[in-house]
Amino acid sequence: MQTLILCGGMGTRLREETEYRPKPMVEIGGRPILWHIMKCYAAHGFTDFVLCLGYKGETIKEYFLNYEAMNNDFTVELGKPNAVCYYDAHGENGWRVTLADTGMQTMTGARIKRASRYVSGDRFMVTYGDGVSDVDLRGLVAFHEQAKTLVTVTGVHPSSRFGELMVEGNRVAEFSEKPQTHKGLINGGFFVFERKALDYLSEDSDCVLEREPLERLAQAGQLSVYQHTGFWQCMDTYRDYQHLNTLWESGGAEWKRW
Repeated sequence: MQTLILCGGMGTRLREETEYRPKPMVEIGGRPILWHIMKCYAAHGFTDFVLCLGYKGETIKEYFLNYEAMNNDFTVELGKPNAVCYYDAHGENGWRVTLADTGMQTMTGARIKRASRYVSGDRFMVTYGDGVSDVDLRGLVAFHEQAKTLVTVTGVHPSSRFGELMVEGNRVAEFSEKPQTHKGLINGGFFVFERKALDYLSEDSDCVLEREPLERLAQAGQLSVYQHTGFWQCMDTYRDYQHLNTLWESGGAEWKRW
């Protein structure tokens, strides 16, 4: 099953890092967050990717065009440009990566619709290029098969940005720094789509997946939710970027399942 990853946004809330590179190429522990996302899928056996490119998409193209040279030892015979011998040094063998230009200002729904020409099956997955999780992707697919809807979205409980005070009278009985909230689910990405769901999308650049298409799918009873109570974190801001790097460096990267 193929996985479409939305990689085209401008990442304006992370301008400190995205002025010179697209957000999926912003690094956690020396590797692009896009690499981390793909490793999460590959750990569950999903290694066929379609990357929906837009803002600074050439940076992502260059990364994969040079992947073997930058992640392997190799021998090159000068004067013979095709005589390069690579030695296994990375764990990404067998990945198939399609890089699809979907437009500079294109919204999420239109990016999926435009890139769908590279999808060969009747079912595929979709996620964002800026969020990591320890979601059970095979469990997600199994849930989707049982739900029998056109789309399944993973619902998550986001972490609060503020410490939570449990108060008894005028004293704090318990303090929890940035706890996971339980007030409601939000869209955590990690979708499963049936090909027929593409009928709800348009190639018009202003087609936003999270607005009319998902609203119409919900109204038609064709949108189910897979509830994930484990780790999930997007990289929306510089604070998120710092937090994810701190988790990686401290050995607390819960999304690492490889």
